[in-house]
Amino acid sequence: MQDLLGIPPQALFGQLLLGLINGSFYAMLSLGLAVIFGLLNIINFTHGAQYMMGAFVAWMLLNWLGIGYWASLLIAPVVVGAFGILIERTMLQRLYKLDHLYGLLLTFGLALIIQGIFRNYFGSSGLPYRIPDALRGGTDLGFMFMPNYRGWVVAVSLVVCIATWFVIEKTKLGAYLRAATENPPLVQAFGINVPRMITLTYGFGVALAAFSGVLAAPIYQVSPQMGADLIIVVFAVVVIGGMGSIMGAIVTGFGLGVIEGLTKVFYPEASATVIFVVMAIVLLVKPAGLFGRAR
Repeated sequence: MQDLLGIPPQALFGQLLLGLINGSFYAMLSLGLAVIFGLLNIINFTHGAQYMMGAFVAWMLLNWLGIGYWASLLIAPVVVGAFGILIERTMLQRLYKLDHLYGLLLTFGLALIIQGIFRNYFGSSGLPYRIPDALRGGTDLGFMFMPNYRGWVVAVSLVVCIATWFVIEKTKLGAYLRAATENPPLVQAFGINVPRMITLTYGFGVALAAFSGVLAAPIYQVSPQMGADLIIVVFAVVVIGGMGSIMGAIVTGFGLGVIEGLTKVFYPEASATVIFVVMAIVLLVKPAGLFGRAR
């Protein structure tokens, strides 16, 4: 491989691992966006701020209350998801019958407010969050050394993504959710509380963002800007996969993470823009996205 590509195997596989890690966050965040848009028709620009809130809740639980990483994986998504439900009940539900632009403007403004509050209180510099003891160290795979925590992130993100897809696409609950977006009065006639279902769906999408934030906290420093730096790329991933497509969000998230990692090996100058180049090409060939359907 070294003779063929001129790249040391350790560097190549190291960048592939980095691409998979980035792809894990792209997939989970774009999955939350796809759930919210596909089932609620809301473009949730607050998603990056909610991802950041998940990381900060984990940091506060550890440093203020002494509650560790494993409990934070459950507590932070619940706390931030409850905050999302509050937003949906007080603001977003008034916009469902309006143009998508109104929801985008509202959530964009909320994102700026949330980031401003955290930046004012915590400052702009990042805060460290330690890796849990059980996931410290690494494993020698022969061709590369894989840090245990990064392997954990890739594995758990795959499980969460596949489980979410299965629930939405293959279960009765998922069928109710999809039917509620197409014909709410008919679904409500069967005795299903559609407004409550919509509220919980938004809360679940927000909880996915917060869960991703907890996973990211030990890898990246916890910072008020961590969501803003990521959300534009995640929106590009959602557009490439197809707005509202659950499978598109998962496959495209992981795939673009790997493409980005390989680009850093062979042409580092293009690594920051390769996802947007792919987006432009896909939109030219298939405007609805790779897995999307024309509405």
